[in-house]
Amino acid sequence: MFEKNKLTLEDFQSVSTRDAFKELLLEKHIPMEKVWEKLHYLEDLQHLQMEMVKLQQWVAKNNKRIAIIFEGRDAAGKGGSIRRFIEHLNPRSMRLVALDKPTEVEKGQWYFSRYIKQLPNPGEIVFFDRSWYNRAVVEPVMGFCTEGQYEQFMVQVPEFEHMLREDGVHIIKLWFSITKEEQKLRFEARKNNPLKHWKFSPVDEKGQELWDKYSFFRDKMYSKTHTTYSPWIIIKTNIKREARLESIRYVLSQFEYDGKNEARTTLIPDPNVVMRYYRFYTDPTKMNDNGK
Repeated sequence: MFEKNKLTLEDFQSVSTRDAFKELLLEKHIPMEKVWEKLHYLEDLQHLQMEMVKLQQWVAKNNKRIAIIFEGRDAAGKGGSIRRFIEHLNPRSMRLVALDKPTEVEKGQWYFSRYIKQLPNPGEIVFFDRSWYNRAVVEPVMGFCTEGQYEQFMVQVPEFEHMLREDGVHIIKLWFSITKEEQKLRFEARKNNPLKHWKFSPVDEKGQELWDKYSFFRDKMYSKTHTTYSPWIIIKTNIKREARLESIRYVLSQFEYDGKNEARTTLIPDPNVVMRYYRFYTDPTKMNDNGK
Protein backbone atom coordinates (compact mmCIF):
# COMPACT_ATOMS: atom_id res chain seq x y z
CA MET A 1 0.00 0.00 0.00
CA PHE A 2 2.87 2.34 0.81
CA GLU A 3 4.50 1.74 -2.57
CA LYS A 4 1.20 2.29 -4.34
CA ASN A 5 0.89 5.74 -2.75
CA LYS A 6 4.43 6.71 -3.56
CA LEU A 7 5.44 8.91 -6.50
CA THR A 8 8.58 7.80 -8.31
CA LEU A 9 10.94 9.65 -10.63
CA GLU A 10 9.44 7.65 -13.50
CA ASP A 11 5.97 8.90 -12.52
CA PHE A 12 7.08 12.53 -12.76
CA GLN A 13 8.82 11.87 -16.09
CA SER A 14 5.68 10.26 -17.47
CA VAL A 15 3.51 13.39 -17.18
CA SER A 16 3.91 16.64 -19.05
CA THR A 17 0.65 18.47 -18.36
CA ARG A 18 -1.25 19.61 -15.28
CA ASP A 19 -4.23 17.40 -16.16
CA ALA A 20 -2.00 14.35 -16.52
CA PHE A 21 -0.50 15.06 -13.10
CA LYS A 22 -3.99 15.24 -11.60
CA GLU A 23 -4.84 11.87 -13.13
CA LEU A 24 -1.65 10.38 -11.73
CA LEU A 25 -2.45 11.57 -8.20
CA LEU A 26 -5.94 10.08 -8.44
CA GLU A 27 -4.55 6.81 -9.76
CA LYS A 28 -2.08 6.60 -6.87
CA HIS A 29 -4.80 7.46 -4.29
CA ILE A 30 -2.58 10.17 -2.83
CA PRO A 31 -4.38 12.65 -0.49
CA MET A 32 -3.29 15.93 -1.98
CA GLU A 33 -5.88 18.52 -0.95
CA LYS A 34 -3.35 21.34 -0.78
CA VAL A 35 -1.94 20.32 -4.15
CA TRP A 36 -5.45 20.43 -5.64
CA GLU A 37 -6.00 23.88 -4.19
CA LYS A 38 -2.72 25.13 -5.62
CA LEU A 39 -3.43 23.61 -9.04
CA HIS A 40 -6.92 25.11 -9.16
CA TYR A 41 -5.51 28.48 -8.10
CA LEU A 42 -2.82 28.41 -10.79
CA GLU A 43 -5.33 27.34 -13.43
CA ASP A 44 -7.76 30.11 -12.49
CA LEU A 45 -4.94 32.66 -12.31
CA GLN A 46 -3.72 31.69 -15.78
CA HIS A 47 -7.20 32.15 -17.25
CA LEU A 48 -7.56 35.55 -15.58
CA GLN A 49 -4.12 36.64 -16.80
CA MET A 50 -5.19 35.68 -20.32
CA GLU A 51 -8.12 38.04 -19.90
CA MET A 52 -5.79 40.78 -18.69
CA VAL A 53 -3.84 40.40 -21.94
CA LYS A 54 -7.10 40.81 -23.88
CA LEU A 55 -7.98 43.87 -21.82
CA GLN A 56 -4.58 45.42 -22.48
CA GLN A 57 -4.93 44.85 -26.23
CA TRP A 58 -8.38 46.49 -26.17
CA VAL A 59 -7.01 49.44 -24.20
CA ALA A 60 -4.17 49.92 -26.69
CA LYS A 61 -6.45 49.55 -29.71
CA ASN A 62 -9.00 52.07 -28.42
CA ASN A 63 -6.59 54.55 -26.76
CA LYS A 64 -8.16 54.03 -23.34
CA ARG A 65 -6.42 55.34 -20.22
CA ILE A 66 -6.66 53.25 -17.04
CA ALA A 67 -5.12 53.98 -13.64
CA ILE A 68 -5.41 51.22 -11.02
CA ILE A 69 -4.57 52.31 -7.48
CA PHE A 70 -3.47 49.75 -4.88
CA GLU A 71 -3.72 51.02 -1.32
CA GLY A 72 -3.87 49.36 2.08
CA ARG A 73 -1.92 48.72 5.24
CA ASP A 74 1.62 47.37 5.10
CA ALA A 75 1.80 43.62 4.36
CA ALA A 76 -1.75 43.55 2.98
CA GLY A 77 -0.52 41.97 -0.26
CA LYS A 78 -0.56 44.89 -2.68
CA GLY A 79 2.78 44.07 -4.30
CA GLY A 80 2.03 40.37 -4.71
CA SER A 81 -1.29 41.12 -6.34
CA ILE A 82 0.24 43.67 -8.71
CA ARG A 83 2.81 41.08 -9.82
CA ARG A 84 0.00 38.72 -10.80
CA PHE A 85 -1.78 41.50 -12.69
CA ILE A 86 1.22 42.45 -14.81
CA GLU A 87 3.09 39.14 -15.13
CA HIS A 88 2.16 38.56 -18.78
CA LEU A 89 1.35 42.08 -19.96
CA ASN A 90 3.24 43.91 -22.67
CA PRO A 91 5.55 46.42 -20.92
CA ARG A 92 5.24 48.82 -23.85
CA SER A 93 1.67 49.75 -22.92
CA MET A 94 1.80 49.17 -19.17
CA ARG A 95 3.68 50.81 -16.29
CA LEU A 96 4.15 50.15 -12.60
CA VAL A 97 4.51 53.32 -10.51
CA ALA A 98 5.94 53.07 -6.98
CA LEU A 99 7.27 56.51 -6.10
CA ASP A 100 9.86 57.13 -3.40
CA LYS A 101 9.53 59.98 -0.92
CA PRO A 102 9.32 63.40 -2.63
CA THR A 103 12.46 65.39 -3.39
CA GLU A 104 13.00 68.90 -2.02
CA VAL A 105 11.84 70.33 -5.35
CA GLU A 106 8.70 68.17 -5.33
CA LYS A 107 7.93 69.24 -1.77
CA GLY A 108 7.65 72.81 -3.04
CA GLN A 109 5.24 71.88 -5.85
CA TRP A 110 1.51 71.27 -5.83
CA TYR A 111 1.09 67.91 -4.12
CA PHE A 112 -0.47 66.19 -7.15
CA SER A 113 2.24 67.34 -9.58
CA ARG A 114 4.50 64.31 -9.34
CA TYR A 115 1.55 61.97 -9.75
CA ILE A 116 0.20 63.83 -12.79
CA LYS A 117 3.47 63.00 -14.56
CA GLN A 118 2.75 59.31 -14.03
CA LEU A 119 -0.84 59.20 -15.30
CA PRO A 120 -1.61 56.83 -18.19
CA ASN A 121 -1.08 57.92 -21.76
CA PRO A 122 -3.66 56.94 -24.41
CA GLY A 123 -3.61 53.16 -24.84
CA GLU A 124 -1.90 52.52 -21.48
CA ILE A 125 -2.65 50.91 -18.11
CA VAL A 126 -0.76 52.25 -15.09
CA PHE A 127 -0.58 50.36 -11.80
CA PHE A 128 0.06 52.55 -8.74
CA ASP A 129 1.68 50.73 -5.83
CA ARG A 130 0.49 53.39 -3.40
CA SER A 131 -0.54 56.75 -4.79
CA TRP A 132 -1.55 60.29 -3.91
CA TYR A 133 -3.50 58.68 -1.07
CA ASN A 134 -0.28 58.56 0.95
CA ARG A 135 -1.38 61.98 2.15
CA ALA A 136 -4.75 60.66 3.29
CA VAL A 137 -3.44 57.98 5.67
CA VAL A 138 0.31 57.31 5.95
CA GLU A 139 1.48 60.94 6.06
CA PRO A 140 -0.86 62.21 8.80
CA VAL A 141 -0.38 59.04 10.85
CA MET A 142 3.42 59.30 10.70
CA GLY A 143 3.57 63.10 10.93
CA PHE A 144 4.95 63.51 7.40
CA CYS A 145 2.58 66.39 6.57
CA THR A 146 1.02 69.30 8.44
CA GLU A 147 -2.63 69.43 9.41
CA GLY A 148 -3.14 72.20 6.86
CA GLN A 149 -1.60 70.14 4.06
CA TYR A 150 -3.78 67.19 4.99
CA GLU A 151 -6.99 69.24 5.07
CA GLN A 152 -6.17 70.89 1.73
CA PHE A 153 -5.57 67.48 0.16
CA MET A 154 -8.88 66.09 1.41
CA VAL A 155 -10.74 69.02 -0.14
CA GLN A 156 -8.90 68.85 -3.45
CA VAL A 157 -8.72 65.11 -4.16
CA PRO A 158 -12.40 64.54 -5.16
CA GLU A 159 -12.17 67.44 -7.63
CA PHE A 160 -8.82 66.20 -8.90
CA GLU A 161 -10.27 62.76 -9.61
CA HIS A 162 -13.40 64.27 -11.14
CA MET A 163 -11.27 66.23 -13.61
CA LEU A 164 -9.33 63.09 -14.49
CA ARG A 165 -12.54 61.21 -15.11
CA GLU A 166 -13.87 64.01 -17.32
CA ASP A 167 -10.61 63.92 -19.26
CA GLY A 168 -11.08 60.20 -19.98
CA VAL A 169 -8.94 58.57 -17.29
CA HIS A 170 -10.67 55.56 -15.77
CA ILE A 171 -9.59 55.29 -12.10
CA ILE A 172 -9.99 52.10 -10.09
CA LYS A 173 -9.23 52.45 -6.36
CA LEU A 174 -8.57 49.20 -4.46
CA TRP A 175 -8.04 49.07 -0.70
CA PHE A 176 -6.43 45.81 0.45
CA SER A 177 -7.89 45.04 3.87
CA ILE A 178 -6.01 42.87 6.36
CA THR A 179 -6.72 42.07 10.02
CA LYS A 180 -4.33 43.13 12.76
CA GLU A 181 -3.52 39.52 13.64
CA GLU A 182 -2.68 38.59 10.06
CA GLN A 183 -0.53 41.69 9.60
CA LYS A 184 1.49 40.72 12.68
CA LEU A 185 2.07 37.22 11.30
CA ARG A 186 3.25 38.62 7.96
CA PHE A 187 5.60 41.08 9.66
CA GLU A 188 7.17 38.21 11.59
CA ALA A 189 7.53 36.20 8.37
CA ARG A 190 9.29 39.15 6.71
CA LYS A 191 11.74 39.50 9.58
CA ASN A 192 12.55 35.79 9.48
CA ASN A 193 13.02 35.57 5.71
CA PRO A 194 16.35 36.98 4.39
CA LEU A 195 14.76 37.47 0.96
CA LYS A 196 12.08 39.72 2.44
CA HIS A 197 14.15 41.82 4.87
CA TRP A 198 14.06 44.72 2.41
CA LYS A 199 10.26 44.83 2.76
CA PHE A 200 10.41 45.58 6.47
CA SER A 201 10.91 49.26 7.37
CA PRO A 202 10.63 51.50 10.44
CA VAL A 203 7.22 52.58 9.15
CA ASP A 204 6.14 48.92 9.11
CA GLU A 205 7.28 48.52 12.72
CA LYS A 206 4.84 51.22 13.78
CA GLY A 207 1.97 49.61 11.84
CA GLN A 208 0.79 47.55 14.78
CA GLU A 209 1.47 50.24 17.37
CA LEU A 210 -0.50 52.86 15.42
CA TRP A 211 -3.25 50.50 14.20
CA ASP A 212 -6.17 52.55 15.57
CA LYS A 213 -4.73 55.81 14.24
CA TYR A 214 -4.45 54.26 10.77
CA SER A 215 -8.06 53.11 11.07
CA PHE A 216 -9.22 56.63 11.98
CA PHE A 217 -7.58 58.27 8.95
CA ARG A 218 -8.60 55.43 6.64
CA ASP A 219 -12.23 55.89 7.60
CA LYS A 220 -12.00 59.66 7.05
CA MET A 221 -10.49 58.95 3.63
CA TYR A 222 -13.42 56.72 2.71
CA SER A 223 -16.03 59.23 3.85
CA LYS A 224 -14.45 62.15 1.95
CA THR A 225 -13.16 60.48 -1.23
CA HIS A 226 -15.62 57.68 -2.05
CA THR A 227 -17.62 59.06 -4.99
CA THR A 228 -19.91 57.66 -7.67
CA TYR A 229 -17.26 58.35 -10.32
CA SER A 230 -14.34 57.10 -8.21
CA PRO A 231 -15.51 54.62 -5.54
CA TRP A 232 -13.37 52.73 -3.04
CA ILE A 233 -13.41 48.96 -3.53
CA ILE A 234 -12.39 46.84 -0.54
CA ILE A 235 -10.50 43.58 -1.13
CA LYS A 236 -10.30 41.21 1.86
CA THR A 237 -6.73 39.93 1.84
CA ASN A 238 -6.22 37.57 4.77
CA ILE A 239 -6.18 34.78 2.15
CA LYS A 240 -3.57 35.94 -0.35
CA ARG A 241 -4.52 33.73 -3.30
CA GLU A 242 -8.17 34.63 -2.96
CA ALA A 243 -7.36 38.36 -2.90
CA ARG A 244 -5.20 38.10 -6.01
CA LEU A 245 -7.81 36.28 -8.05
CA GLU A 246 -10.77 38.40 -6.95
CA SER A 247 -9.00 41.74 -7.44
CA ILE A 248 -8.18 40.77 -11.03
CA ARG A 249 -11.74 39.61 -11.52
CA TYR A 250 -13.07 42.96 -10.30
CA VAL A 251 -10.89 44.98 -12.69
CA LEU A 252 -11.89 42.80 -15.64
CA SER A 253 -15.57 43.12 -14.71
CA GLN A 254 -15.40 46.90 -15.21
CA PHE A 255 -14.73 46.80 -18.97
CA GLU A 256 -16.42 45.38 -22.06
CA TYR A 257 -13.28 44.42 -23.95
CA ASP A 258 -13.02 42.28 -27.08
CA GLY A 259 -13.26 38.54 -26.44
CA LYS A 260 -14.61 38.88 -22.90
CA ASN A 261 -17.47 36.47 -23.62
CA GLU A 262 -14.92 33.74 -24.40
CA ALA A 263 -13.35 33.77 -20.93
CA ARG A 264 -12.60 30.32 -19.50
CA THR A 265 -13.35 31.37 -15.93
CA THR A 266 -15.90 33.56 -14.19
CA LEU A 267 -15.25 37.28 -14.33
CA ILE A 268 -17.75 38.10 -11.59
CA PRO A 269 -15.89 38.85 -8.33
CA ASP A 270 -16.90 37.10 -5.11
CA PRO A 271 -19.06 39.61 -3.14
CA ASN A 272 -17.72 38.13 0.10
CA VAL A 273 -14.20 39.22 -0.86
CA VAL A 274 -14.78 42.32 -3.01
CA MET A 275 -17.18 45.07 -2.00
CA ARG A 276 -17.73 48.82 -1.89
CA TYR A 277 -16.63 50.33 1.39
CA TYR A 278 -20.07 51.23 2.75
CA ARG A 279 -21.23 47.62 2.42
CA PHE A 280 -18.04 46.38 4.03
CA TYR A 281 -18.59 48.53 7.10
CA THR A 282 -22.37 48.18 7.48
CA ASP A 283 -22.56 44.39 7.22
CA PRO A 284 -21.98 42.95 10.73
CA THR A 285 -21.10 39.54 9.27
CA LYS A 286 -17.97 40.93 7.56
CA MET A 287 -14.68 41.20 9.41
CA ASN A 288 -12.98 44.50 8.71
CA ASP A 289 -9.31 45.36 8.98
CA ASN A 290 -9.81 46.60 12.51
CA GLY A 291 -9.80 42.91 13.35
CA LYS A 292 -13.34 43.16 14.79
